Parts: sequence; structure tokens; C-alpha cells
Amino acid sequence: MRRLFWLSVGAGAGVYATHRVKRRVERFARALSPESVAARAVSTGQDAGERLRLFASDVRTEMRAREEELREAVRMDQAPPDGGPPARRVLKARYTIIENDKDGH
Repeated sequence: MRRLFWLSVGAGAGVYATHRVKRRVERFARALSPESVAARAVSTGQDAGERLRLFASDVRTEMRAREEELREAVRMDQAPPDGGPPARRVLKARYTIIENDKDGH
């Protein structure tokens, strides 16, 4: 009776393991089918295109901000309006302070 019990437990475990392996192999085969590979490639391409558009948008935004900083620095680098000699100039583009007597202006 004992042997029959363990024989049935072993057979049940074998059937279960075989079923699980079969399901896993079928899932792997479906993942590598031409239709699945093509669908994944299209999805990846669309995602990459969207990420590229977002990156380009970020670059344009930061480019405009940096260009405005540079334009402000150039405006500040021009001769000061009549009203008194300034002691120093601040270039916001570099966040540095330049003394007038050091740069020859």
C-alpha cells in the first residue's frame, strides 16, 4: 500500500512537472514567433521615437534658456548707460563677477 502511494505521488509530480515545462516551452516559442518579434520591434520603435521627440523638446527648451542667458550676458557686457561708473559687472551666463579694473574696461 505504501509503495502504491509513493508511486502515485511520483507519477503526479512527474505529470505536473511535464505540464509546467510544456507551458513554459510553448510560451517561449510564442515569444520567438515572427509575429511576436515583429510586434515587439514595432512597439520598441514607437517607444524610441517618442523618447527621441521628448529629448529633442528638452534640448530645444534648454537651448532657448541658455541662449537667453548668453544674450543677457552680452547685453550686460555692453557699455553702461550714462549715470555713473559701475564698480563691477555680473555675467549671469557664467555666474562670475568681473572687476572693471582687471579686464581693461
